[in-house]
Amino acid sequence: MMRQFRQRRIGWHPILFLAVAIWLVWNGAVLAADGAPVPASLQVTVDTLWVLLCAALVFFMNAGFAMLETGFCQSKNAVNVLTKNLIVFGVVSLCFWAVGFAIMFGNGNSVFGHSGFFLQGLDLSPLTGERYSGVFSSLAWTGIPLEAKFFFQLVFAGAATTIVSGAVAERISFFAFFTFSAVLSLVIYPMVGHWVWGGGFLQTMGFSDFAGSTVVHSVGGWAALTGAWLLGPRAGRYEQGEKAIPGHNLAIATLGGLILWFGWFGFNAGSSMAADPVAASRIILTTNLSASTGAVAAAIVSWLVTSKPDLGMIINGALAGLVSITAGCAYVAPTSAIIIGFVGGMVAVFAAKLFNRWHIDDPVGALPVHLVGGIWGTVAVGLFSVGPGINPWHTEVSGPALGVLMGGDIQPLLIQLMGIATVAIFVGVSTLIIWSILQYAFGLRVSLQAESIGLDLSEHSLEAYPEFSRRALLPDTFFPSIERDLMQSAAPKAER
Repeated sequence: MMRQFRQRRIGWHPILFLAVAIWLVWNGAVLAADGAPVPASLQVTVDTLWVLLCAALVFFMNAGFAMLETGFCQSKNAVNVLTKNLIVFGVVSLCFWAVGFAIMFGNGNSVFGHSGFFLQGLDLSPLTGERYSGVFSSLAWTGIPLEAKFFFQLVFAGAATTIVSGAVAERISFFAFFTFSAVLSLVIYPMVGHWVWGGGFLQTMGFSDFAGSTVVHSVGGWAALTGAWLLGPRAGRYEQGEKAIPGHNLAIATLGGLILWFGWFGFNAGSSMAADPVAASRIILTTNLSASTGAVAAAIVSWLVTSKPDLGMIINGALAGLVSITAGCAYVAPTSAIIIGFVGGMVAVFAAKLFNRWHIDDPVGALPVHLVGGIWGTVAVGLFSVGPGINPWHTEVSGPALGVLMGGDIQPLLIQLMGIATVAIFVGVSTLIIWSILQYAFGLRVSLQAESIGLDLSEHSLEAYPEFSRRALLPDTFFPSIERDLMQSAAPKAER
């Protein structure tokens, strides 16, 4: 009895912690909204809890990626896809902690940071502004502990690396993907992040990307494009015209899409790195509107093109809407978010067909969603930004100038285009070099035989659905005999 009581008492601890966290965030938000002075210690607590909560939502997106990619792939590769999605965050965690975070946010020059490796060095977080002193000056604007800053940025790095997994699925060797993920999170992703968020030359130039349409999604998209191109298509995909290879489970793919949609609220709203109720509410509104119109646009376009609303296209349309609004979710009006999401969802459908025409095999649609959606979302900032002074969090030094379609001049749009081109060249060339080195040294692709039997068995000696495979191996005479016995048992007694 006492043991049961202790187990029940322990079971209440997480609920109690969550209740206290919600109470703190709520009361801090109410005080901030009322304009009442908030004690510094309480503000740090509230901001930290908010950022960690949003980071946890982004971490949960790993489950969404795993479900989405597994559902869109063949059953014989399910274990392989799940394993890659699980191991990638472990790899990224170690690499980003040791090197990546320092390159991205450590004090350095306009190209890369070179201090703060292994999270070491002076850091007076959560002090901000002029009161801050340390090796991570580019993050001195947010008043939370260094460890909270790191974890929030870590889950973003994990998302960028996971994007690559889907585009190269069903034919890449596990070792090649493992190694590439380490390099991407060690150097390539952090350098782009430094340029845009770490005080680098793109940030100084005025390039704006609030939550990562370029830094996260386009970086992952360009890396996925070079990998998919160098790997080549799956066996039989384009040998006699275009041959569709359908995913084995749209149910879990849909679940994955919904998990990603849910996690995106933390992805975008948490990027303010503070518990600002007004900013968070607006960001969540624009994020959801863009996702919704992206799904509707993909449904309409796929309906018109194929005469049927395609579920896979609708899922990716919603995700394309989410990627498209990520750069400007804090800078655009809700009506603009609807336009951005609609264009993103529509373009994703046509981009998928274009990549197929070029024989670039992307089993899950990562390129139309993350690469094309990321480019469009970054351009949209230069078109639809409401400009500084409209929202309290959007000032001349913390956001883009007025967009072209909102009455501004063309300079902000040109800056966005220059940033897109810079990132495309750097990530495209660097990832192509890394993929090529891996191909020469170890080989990127599994053998044709391994691909034929599936990567679950060839790479892991496991099966996701062993019961079904055993049934498939039963002799051909098994099922006819069962059918004959059932027919005999159902026949009238007079006929026996």
